[in-house]
Amino acid sequence: MSRYAVLAAAILGFAGGFASGAARAGDLVDLVHPLIGTGGGPIGYGRTMPVVTPPFGMTGWVAQTRQSGHPGLSYYHRDRAISGFVGTHQAALWMGDYGDVVIMPESGEARSGLAERALPFSYRDEEARPDYYRVVMGTGGQAIRAEMTAAAHSALFRFVFPAGAARRVMVEASRPGIAGGVSVDEAKGEITGYNPRRSDADLGPLKLPRFRGYFVVQFSRPAKMTTYPATPAPDRSTGAFATFDAGADAVEVRVGTSFISVEQARENLRREIPGWDFETLRRTLHDAWQEKLDRIAVEGLSGEQQYIFYTALYHALLYPRSLSEYGRYYSAFDDQVHAGESYTDFATWDVFRAEFSLLTLVAPERIGGMVQALLQDYQQGGWMPKWPNPSYTNIMIGTHADSLVAEAIGKGFAGFDRALAWEAVRKDATVPPDGDATNDWRDRKPGTPFEARGGLSYALRLGYVPADRTAESASSTLDDAYDDWCVAQVARAVGRQDDYERFLRRSKNYRMLFNPATRFMQARNLDGSWADPDAGWTEGGKWVYTFDVLHDVGGLSGLMGGREALAGRLDRYFDGNYNWHSNEPSHHVPYLYDFVGQPWKTQERVREIMRTEYADRVSGLDGDDDCGQMSAWYVFSALGFYPVNPASGIYMIGSPLVSRARLRMADGRVFTVVADHNTADNRYIRSATLDDVALSSPMVTYRDMMDGRTLHFIMGAKPSRWGASWVGPGVR
Repeated sequence: MSRYAVLAAAILGFAGGFASGAARAGDLVDLVHPLIGTGGGPIGYGRTMPVVTPPFGMTGWVAQTRQSGHPGLSYYHRDRAISGFVGTHQAALWMGDYGDVVIMPESGEARSGLAERALPFSYRDEEARPDYYRVVMGTGGQAIRAEMTAAAHSALFRFVFPAGAARRVMVEASRPGIAGGVSVDEAKGEITGYNPRRSDADLGPLKLPRFRGYFVVQFSRPAKMTTYPATPAPDRSTGAFATFDAGADAVEVRVGTSFISVEQARENLRREIPGWDFETLRRTLHDAWQEKLDRIAVEGLSGEQQYIFYTALYHALLYPRSLSEYGRYYSAFDDQVHAGESYTDFATWDVFRAEFSLLTLVAPERIGGMVQALLQDYQQGGWMPKWPNPSYTNIMIGTHADSLVAEAIGKGFAGFDRALAWEAVRKDATVPPDGDATNDWRDRKPGTPFEARGGLSYALRLGYVPADRTAESASSTLDDAYDDWCVAQVARAVGRQDDYERFLRRSKNYRMLFNPATRFMQARNLDGSWADPDAGWTEGGKWVYTFDVLHDVGGLSGLMGGREALAGRLDRYFDGNYNWHSNEPSHHVPYLYDFVGQPWKTQERVREIMRTEYADRVSGLDGDDDCGQMSAWYVFSALGFYPVNPASGIYMIGSPLVSRARLRMADGRVFTVVADHNTADNRYIRSATLDDVALSSPMVTYRDMMDGRTLHFIMGAKPSRWGASWVGPGVR
């Protein structure tokens, strides 16, 4: 049984763990289990896929066990057949794929239909790694062995067919209903084509007539090539077959992809896979992952915790997806090709909380380019996007690109125009979207203008978004208040003091929703009356959103009646099982005890969440990973801290799982975490020092990390008063 195979229990219908082969000493790639989160079970369904691609790779490659949809991913762990290998750009279950291409080896007669070409497989015969995927498909003497590895824009496959059988590779350019194109050139040994599919096209305002995902497919041996269908029809897929003479040796297939042109796909392939050396390409991809994973080295984790930790780091390092193609990129905001670099698949509502903050530590060389990409989107399309896929999609609420920009500026990153950044965030905060007064901005509503801050025309007048005019109004009001705080930080950074004070005042608008009679946040109607307590929320309810004041815990404490009242509400929240860790608005909540003088409760709650919501199994993520946010929470919490207000540069301390961790900074400095006497029972911090100086406040800063300091904990089995003398700013 392979090291990554799922145990027999999972094959019989429930999620189990992974076989526990020994990882090679120092090889962190061996500690990544990409099948975590790919299936449902006792913990949940993380809605991840075991993609083979480099960190931030443009195209990921994954076995297709089902056809992706809306919602729906290409891979689901309970499926029992594979119908191809997809060059995918799908970032999450709720986001559709775009510009994809499918490769499928076949023996016997040619089959292009999804169901008819599918071959059965067993998870015992599957191995999934960040740098490599292997599976045996089919049964008995008709089994086909498939392997793949990849680069940023390309992939290399190795197929071994049954001895004496007809050998064929199908290339699907587009599925039924999509007008893709395909061409064959036997002399060159090449199949080329494009797929214009953009399944989220109806969720934004731009039509993008030039959008296409291009591909070039080349083969290691001569082939007869034909296209299908013989007569084009809307209900048929479009593609081609490459048929090879019978033989026992492997057929290798290399695929280049591009959003610019077929020529660029060919150039990407030439640069990345110039030959047929599968093992060298795999080693190159392995080393790319090893370098990134090694930005954080940990000690003291159990075997299972190591797998969870490094798989979480792998998930966080997949997004945002690079769109750069060796000095150029296609923009899905003006339908043109530009010089420079770009990124897409920012799930800003999710990743602003922790994933982007993690990238500032483990991928700082990319932060300037990521922010510049958001600003290019603004220049080319008129707004920074919410969740580009690859263009505007009206999915989720708020304008949390403001947080990403503010965090990058606050941490001193360069590589983008700060004046342009101010212009972009100011527009988010001051210009209502087109049709704001007539559109209710329901999530995923097709055929609408870009939402930006839906309901802003009302909020500018009332201080809140009204529930009887705009969907998800209460969550929007609270999120907009945080985003206003971020806009204020950008204003201060560019010397706009009046604007800083203006948006800082506006960031207090969360107070408009606090109902003093119930001491919960509650949506309001246009006339100021209270709406239904359960109305106006996004992926949560009144319990979790009452704590959605990331930037002003002191102000929230005052509304509650003081720190004891806020602590009591937190107790009721957790003890009453209102914490939904599967949805991101809850992620900061256990760390709020730090602000009210009860950090030992943060330590208890965080340890319990790590124990119950994460596991080394296919059901090991309780809820959508959403471009690495769920995973980033675990990485930070295992290290012992978390960014409650990510744009502040402050990380609140929890309870580390590690006994020692090393975070390697870009300039060679190392931030070190040491936790003496750390065990499953010793979850409480007895004392702490920062560079051997007593630390009395339960927080550490980004600057502390950049300076290469050492955070040293002494752990114990009983709650202590460490950190209890400190309270957050404004907390009484």
